Amino acid sequence: MGKIVSINISETKGVRKKPVDSVIVREDFGIENDAHASGEWHRQVSLLALESIRKMQEKGLKVGPGDFAENITTEGIDLVSLPLGTKITIGKDIEAEVTQIGKVCHNPCAIYHQAGDCVMPKEGIFVKVIKGGTMQSGDEIVVL
Repeated sequence: MGKIVSINISETKGVRKKPVDSVIVREDFGIENDAHASGEWHRQVSLLALESIRKMQEKGLKVGPGDFAENITTEGIDLVSLPLGTKITIGKDIEAEVTQIGKVCHNPCAIYHQAGDCVMPKEGIFVKVIKGGTMQSGDEIVVL
C-alpha cells in the first residue's frame, strides 16, 4: 500500500504540472482539467514515485512533485514492478489499470538537458481509469 504525495495537473502537454489539493477523475477519461485526459487513450493518468524524484534530487537537481509532468506523485509503491494489467484503487472510489510502464521521449525535456537523464521515461507508469471518483493528496493507493 502506498499513498498520494501530490496531485498535479496542467492545461497543456509537455510542461511541468502544478499541484492541486483534490481532483475529479472520470471513468475512461482521466483527471478533469488536465491536458492528458482524453478518453480514447491508454495513458489517461500518469504516476511517478517520490523515490524516483529523490534520485534526481541526489544528482543536484532542484525538482519536486509535478516537475516530471506526472499527475500523481506516489510514495511507498514500487511502480515499475507492477505488471501491465495490474489493477489499483486510489482513495475510496477510483479504480485504474496499469497500461504502460515508461515512455519514449522523442524530444528530451528541460530536466534531461539539465541532468543528462530523466526518470519519467524509465520509472513513470500510466493507467486507464476504470471507475472514477474524487482524489485528494494523502489518499491511499492499493495494488489489487
